[in-house]
Amino acid sequence: MSTTRKFTAVVAVTGLGLATLAACGSSDSGDEGSGSKTVTLVSHDSFAYTKAVLKDFEKESGYKVKVLKDGDAGTAVNKAILTKDNPQGDVFFGVDNTLLSRALDNGLFQSYEAKGSSLILPQYRVDQDKHRVTPIDSGDICVNYDKAYFSEHKLAPPTSFDDLIKPEYKNLLVTENASTSSPGLGFLLGTAAKYGDDGWQDYWKKLKANGVKVVDGWEQAYNVEFSGSAGGKKAKGDRPLVVSYASSPPAEVIYADPKPKTAPTGVADGTCFRQVEYAGLLSNAKNSKGGKALIDFLISKPFQDDMPLNMFVYPVREAAQVPPEFTKFGPAVENPETLDPAKIADNRDEWVKSWTSLVLK
Repeated sequence: MSTTRKFTAVVAVTGLGLATLAACGSSDSGDEGSGSKTVTLVSHDSFAYTKAVLKDFEKESGYKVKVLKDGDAGTAVNKAILTKDNPQGDVFFGVDNTLLSRALDNGLFQSYEAKGSSLILPQYRVDQDKHRVTPIDSGDICVNYDKAYFSEHKLAPPTSFDDLIKPEYKNLLVTENASTSSPGLGFLLGTAAKYGDDGWQDYWKKLKANGVKVVDGWEQAYNVEFSGSAGGKKAKGDRPLVVSYASSPPAEVIYADPKPKTAPTGVADGTCFRQVEYAGLLSNAKNSKGGKALIDFLISKPFQDDMPLNMFVYPVREAAQVPPEFTKFGPAVENPETLDPAKIADNRDEWVKSWTSLVLK
């Protein structure tokens, strides 16, 4: 990680070429009744944890956890779908609400109601009739701004989607490609939620006319093009507005040396889209008993308390601790845009196709 989580490409299942996939050795595998003491978690590259917290789980449960990081979130989901009959592991973590329907429609997960799931905040619960996935974390995709730029130019930073199409913000925003980037897709979905089926395309026509720049992914947008990030400053980025995360300002402080008293970046909280990540027990898990124990751990208070400063996301469990750095340097977004996963499922591919034709051509 540079200054915040890596969230990257979303790719189509069709036509995905699979490289050789890592797999558990025969000594680690076995079904629920085999007595296997290794449980494998498959996830995206951004999965992170404090070793001592995981060790405590291993000691208490008797299971050894093997973590298989399988690329960016979209690629990891698609590999899991393509290998569902002979999965690489027992639990998958990292499918979010923009891709959830794809995973469920393809039968990726089996039912399991995790112990402690009643303590998950109600707004994050989905699939309550079948319990195929368990919410683990949430975050918000939002426009970030470079405080120094707006101060020097005596210009108020934008606070809403509507502001971004105003003349005073012409040629200031960089975003990610909605067809290749998770935050880019989230930003597109935020505009669809805000302006509806009949209005989002007109909004993007205006945003394009106002000079929005589109790059392939978050790393390029945030760490190269954005003038407010540590990486962007080194790269002499010239865009003071970027699509990133509400947790990016705290990360800019936490990773800085020396640490500033205030975050150098801020969040336009009227431009946010809520992202939720889930974990599920894979349909053909070889160690389903261990997988269930691992999912219980992912929503336990020790892991939920530990998670924010490792992955820069918010916990979903009641009474889990939010780091003071989050509260001080990046307060939680109160009213982010949201979309029902079924709505996303019905429209995602067509929205991305239309967006590509409208913005990139």
